[in-house]
Amino acid sequence: MTAEESRPEAEREVRLQKLLAQSGVASRRRCEELMLAGEVEVDGEIVTRLGTKVDPTTAVIRVSGKRLPPRSPHVYLALNKPRGVVSTMSDPEGRRTLADLVADRPERLFHVGRLDTDTSGLILLTNDGDFAQRLAHPSYEVDKVYVAEVDGEVRPATLRRLRDGVELDDGPVVVTQARLVERGRGGAEGRSIVEVTLHEGRNRIVRRMLAHVGHPVRRLTRTRIGPVALQGLSVGHQRELTNDELGALLDGAGL
Repeated sequence: MTAEESRPEAEREVRLQKLLAQSGVASRRRCEELMLAGEVEVDGEIVTRLGTKVDPTTAVIRVSGKRLPPRSPHVYLALNKPRGVVSTMSDPEGRRTLADLVADRPERLFHVGRLDTDTSGLILLTNDGDFAQRLAHPSYEVDKVYVAEVDGEVRPATLRRLRDGVELDDGPVVVTQARLVERGRGGAEGRSIVEVTLHEGRNRIVRRMLAHVGHPVRRLTRTRIGPVALQGLSVGHQRELTNDELGALLDGAGL
């Protein structure tokens, strides 16, 4: 329990419009206008009374429908993992790990889900165990988007086959979306770039699925997890999640 959480609830409570302003929603006056307009909800109830106090560590607050994350000692990071980095925080073989990429962080972090060593792209790191466990569980159906460079020219019939579902040795794979980004690039044999969206994270699932339909993967990158996009984040770099991203993920994980 943090020092903030150990204080009596009455001492932790702050005026709602002040909390909204401190959280970057808008100016204090604009936050008051949003409250009066019925745009602010606390624990499922619309709050219009100015001066209402809330516990910033536990209240579930929404502004115009968007979840505002609670005050928390936890950190939530997006990291662009390079190829060749192991998705662990330590490695007995001495290979480069995620911990090497966040060595400047003082927190004890762990990863949410995994990426294959030869897959690059977006991975989330946190010191919030409940968040990590929930988000990694396939039952919460957080979309993950991958872009793959594959052998061969991917045809519309193959995309339909992917969207209809593929049966692998360890069970079916449900694909939310599959689309062609680019067809027939490089070499006589042809290569294509496809984007696939799915919920689950079974071992090497995207590579196995695409190989199953006749298009082995040459390069694979995860570009999105739920509302969090890789765009603009350099390889090997990290950033903290925005309030909008974190709020949507907390909702998606049922927290």
